[in-house]
Amino acid sequence: QVQLVESGGGLVQPGGSLRLSCAASGFTFSSYWMNWVRQAPGKGLEWVSAINSGGESTYYADSVKGRFTISRDNAKNTLYLQMNSLEPEGTAVYYCARGVAGTRLYDYWGQGTQVTVSS
Repeated sequence: QVQLVESGGGLVQPGGSLRLSCAASGFTFSSYWMNWVRQAPGKGLEWVSAINSGGESTYYADSVKGRFTISRDNAKNTLYLQMNSLEPEGTAVYYCARGVAGTRLYDYWGQGTQVTVSS
């Protein structure tokens, strides 16, 4: 069955960095677009970033552009999100999500990893 398992979250000070990982299994990872989506406390889901199946094309929300970098290693079935210059507004549960071909929908999600940006 499809599984997505995030890791790498934690507590970081403003201005700090974290690297999130998402280990995928149960499907042909290299055939799917992948996304990072986050949910801040008391707020709705916010799309953060996407990457195409081969890793050549990446997309970012304006709120993270220039600070976050999405990447993937198809040989390791792993998705990454490098987060630099973190701000308190970045406090959220971060999820990786598999994209549905030709849409902006997601069909599988991980359990999420908590990122807290605080001094």
